[in-house]
Amino acid sequence: MRLRDTIIWLVCILLAIALLIIAGDKLDFINSQRLQMRLISNEPLENAPPSLAFATVAMGAFRGLVVDVLWLRADRLKEQGQFFDAKQLAEWITTLQPRFPSVWQFHAWNMAYNISVAIPPSQPDERYQWVKNGYELLRDKGIPLNPKSIGLYHELARIFQHKMGSVSDDVHKYYKIQLALAIEPLLGPADNQYFDALAKAPTDFQQIAKDPEIAPIIDALKAADNTFADDDKFVSNYLSLRQNPARFNPEAINTIDNFRGTAALQKFDIFAKAHHFRNTWKLNPVLMQQLNQSYGPVDLTDPNNHLPLDWRHPDTHAIYWALRGLQVAGKEEFSTAEINTDRIVNHSLQSLFRNGKIFVYDLPPEKLAQQPTYIPYRAGTFVKDDPSVRPTKEVFLRSDLRMFEAVNKGWLARIEKYEDIGAFGSQESLKIGHRNFLKNALFSFYQAGHIQQAEKIYKQLRLLYTSEDFNVPFIIFVKNRLREELQNIGLNNAKEIVQMMLREAYFRYAIHDDDEAFGREKMAEEVHNHYQTAYLDENRIDLPDLKLLRYLALIDFLNDERYPLNLRFSLRGRIRIERPELAKQLEQQEEKLQKQLEQQTQ
Repeated sequence: MRLRDTIIWLVCILLAIALLIIAGDKLDFINSQRLQMRLISNEPLENAPPSLAFATVAMGAFRGLVVDVLWLRADRLKEQGQFFDAKQLAEWITTLQPRFPSVWQFHAWNMAYNISVAIPPSQPDERYQWVKNGYELLRDKGIPLNPKSIGLYHELARIFQHKMGSVSDDVHKYYKIQLALAIEPLLGPADNQYFDALAKAPTDFQQIAKDPEIAPIIDALKAADNTFADDDKFVSNYLSLRQNPARFNPEAINTIDNFRGTAALQKFDIFAKAHHFRNTWKLNPVLMQQLNQSYGPVDLTDPNNHLPLDWRHPDTHAIYWALRGLQVAGKEEFSTAEINTDRIVNHSLQSLFRNGKIFVYDLPPEKLAQQPTYIPYRAGTFVKDDPSVRPTKEVFLRSDLRMFEAVNKGWLARIEKYEDIGAFGSQESLKIGHRNFLKNALFSFYQAGHIQQAEKIYKQLRLLYTSEDFNVPFIIFVKNRLREELQNIGLNNAKEIVQMMLREAYFRYAIHDDDEAFGREKMAEEVHNHYQTAYLDENRIDLPDLKLLRYLALIDFLNDERYPLNLRFSLRGRIRIERPELAKQLEQQEEKLQKQLEQQTQ
């Protein structure tokens, strides 16, 4: 019996040793897979001081204490204005706690909101860099490590929607300009066919490089400039070449000229832009086109056809990330984060209705001298004010009435979604928001001369909601609404009133209702002057020049498919004959904008 027991023990020991050897042999493979799948939460810090690196390794499970100390240190550095050091500490903290979403949310918010506003408005480029640091931290690092955390998507969407899309920041115009200029070169014709092509483009450079039509272009660029030798940077260098040829060997742009107009170059150009959307902006062209079809402005000639959203607009990016979060991380429990993310979708859609058309233009010489100068910020100090460094571009946001159907459907969908659980604070508050939207939309359509659409909205308003205000005829309701608007005028109201009154004036003028046309035009001028006087010292909510508004209102009218074609065509001829001074102003504004467009195209 003893011999039998001994044999069993020996066999067990040998078996255990064999299993340990096999397990040890698989350890390296398992660790590499954990690293590749981002399942390791204690990766070593890079470029960390030796004391910090030693503390994190030596303290093991007590690394949380190290994190607490770093949090306190980062907050002190921020208060002392040592922003770059605070950013480095934030990166270390997120490395130590990568699976804790609140860490990413806090540091992104801290950079985008707290640190950014510590930079004076006189240095908007530095201020914008910190806003970028905030949303890039979430987009490029936090969300990939925590893809199921809806709070991260909400925070990212909020930076685009509130920090960049609203007027709460003194330099919000600069944010909008920089985002628009960065995205615009990637948009091409920006129609549905273009976005379909982006969605269908190959996702890998090696895949497109094997295309026999594309290979000659790639080989020719590599031969023309050594910069294109690195395949990992080939696409970014190609896009840079198309925008700024002077940075490259002249043979490189000559290569583009040799292939210009070919289907092969067009195909590679589509791939390069789709690749940049995916890898730099982390925007999936497939989802972008899905959002275009679901939430894009309605084609006035075909109500069933949605046109693409304007991806230069911060609110479009907010919608993308909010809906992405709801798709990936939304749950049936309807957490506060999910409810707030749904709110961002609603608010951003409404913002696109009120301010969805974004127009970036060069400032005229007479206004350049009036612009505040930038104070360059270098190495922790502000250097001497340089009068030669001034903002050269301006941004103007116009209402986009084509967004009404998308906004209205969005409201109704969310009312239905949360109806049974009483979310959004209360069901009544959600319906009040929809009711107010319908009231504002009705007034906007009326001012634009779309009386039938305004009456249609009024019928929906009376059908869904009960109020004494709705127990009056349509025209009485509109007049009461106009009286309220003039008594409580604000930036959005002022823009809409001026723009819509001018459009209505052109409509009246086109149908030879001259007295009404003159009255609307005069009222628009008075509202513009009143608002400019009331907010004279607040540059961040300044209205554009009335001449520019006249031109933009005319363009809106001429492009509005709701008006008869012959009516729109005859209007400009009548302006040339009967109001030559206005025609001259419009032509000068058109020439100026055409030159700017040509410069941007070049």
